Amino acid sequence: MSALARLRTSSTPPSLFVAALGGLVAAASLPPFGFWPMGPLGVAMLLLALEDHPWSRRAATGLCFGLGLMVPGLWWAQHFNWYGALALMVIESLFFAVAALAICPGRGRTLSAIGALTLAEAARESWPLGGLPIGGLPLGQVGGPLLPVVRLAGPAGLVMAVVVVAAGARILSTALAARSAQSPDATRRLVHGSGLLAMVAVVAVVGASSSAGGPGRPVSVAAVQGGGARGTSAQQTDPVGVTRAQLAAAEQVPTGTRLTVLPEDVVGLPGPLRGSWQLDALRAQARRISTTLLAGVTSPLGASRFTNTVVALDPDGRIVGTVTKIHRVPFGEYVPARSIVSTIADLSAVPRDATVGTQPEVLRTPAGRLGVLISFETFFSSLGTDLVDHGAELLVVPTNTTSYPGDQMPGQELAASRLQAVAHGRDLVQASPTGYSALISSDGTVLARSDLSRRIAVTGTVERRHGRTVLDHLGSWPVLLVAFACLVIGQARARGRRELANPAPADLEVDEGEAVTQSS
Repeated sequence: MSALARLRTSSTPPSLFVAALGGLVAAASLPPFGFWPMGPLGVAMLLLALEDHPWSRRAATGLCFGLGLMVPGLWWAQHFNWYGALALMVIESLFFAVAALAICPGRGRTLSAIGALTLAEAARESWPLGGLPIGGLPLGQVGGPLLPVVRLAGPAGLVMAVVVVAAGARILSTALAARSAQSPDATRRLVHGSGLLAMVAVVAVVGASSSAGGPGRPVSVAAVQGGGARGTSAQQTDPVGVTRAQLAAAEQVPTGTRLTVLPEDVVGLPGPLRGSWQLDALRAQARRISTTLLAGVTSPLGASRFTNTVVALDPDGRIVGTVTKIHRVPFGEYVPARSIVSTIADLSAVPRDATVGTQPEVLRTPAGRLGVLISFETFFSSLGTDLVDHGAELLVVPTNTTSYPGDQMPGQELAASRLQAVAHGRDLVQASPTGYSALISSDGTVLARSDLSRRIAVTGTVERRHGRTVLDHLGSWPVLLVAFACLVIGQARARGRRELANPAPADLEVDEGEAVTQSS
């Protein structure tokens, strides 16, 4: 009996172990590890563990895979609250349990797996509370050959590509086993598996060759990083000291730099910006460098709210635009159902709720039209599409990952920004108080990057670009429709196969009257 056959007929624990191990393998593709081949390999292990099992075992198998992926992928959350982190990991893992339920055994399992896992990841990125793309499979592919797929179909299409590669690899492995056993199905499986891999390769090549337009116009930029200790909360940090550190780092920016970006909320105010010494200091830097200067500003708005904005100053020090963050972090920038949650949890770390921006985060400045994604927003591809639709020529990500002690969240955020750059064909500038600050080209290449905690101004040249990618034109709906069609067709094929395998015996087809007569 082959290893695959033994797994199919074994008790539940071995399949659960293989699925959990597959999740851990897939997690190795995520930052800070970044071994991109582990993503498809981990999913292939999940598909192997799901072979021909009843619904209850499939659900448990999917949950084990999800925990194997999400426990390490969301490990950063335990720094804030261990029981909240545990709940988050379980909730996110349940998406894979539901997907595994929808993956049918037998014929049709490949199509249903492609559809179910793609739809599950898309759902995870949008629900609940606006979704949580952190820890997802797309972030593990920024260093691999599948990355250009995101320009055509977004993160959902990238997940589909990962699953198709995994399915193709699984089919090829069974084909090689069948060939060694001289099975007549070996050739068919070889053709099937090779076809799936070839299809993904073609899509990736098309994505790599597509663009959002012609050559861009160069612009000199600087991402300012004030440096300092990591793993500190806002309550543990002196806002004045943070601002002064950023201003000191800005002294390194060469005169004449067209665009200078300071990170999110590095200007923390007890009142309004106008009339503050912080605004005077920002104006002085803008004039000294002769630059368009962007800075993240937070200020209270009454007793229960605050604003998280990015302010743009022109080279003369005049305020030329302000944008407010649209997509807030649940339990970080606001607390859903605060009155209820406050009875069971300490909310002192989030005393106020951030206001919600209502306008597209596009700044019209002397350095060009800048599309702003504030921190958490860089994980959401749809926000990038909205910026491009409103004329953004360059993407800017002011962020603040100082509260995370390690490099996991900064690494995942940098990967998300690389996905944004490729998906929308825009160069990108990311600035963080303690890292990572980076310059990223429209093909996802990191042109320059800071070290964590270091005081530095990351400088270089990026390009302002025009045009729209296929994703910007069509959105994610085409790939979601394809995923849904794969799921439906896979289920239909499996149901048809079961009906052919279990026909109703002719001698049992009796009418109701005959049954009564026989029973009497």
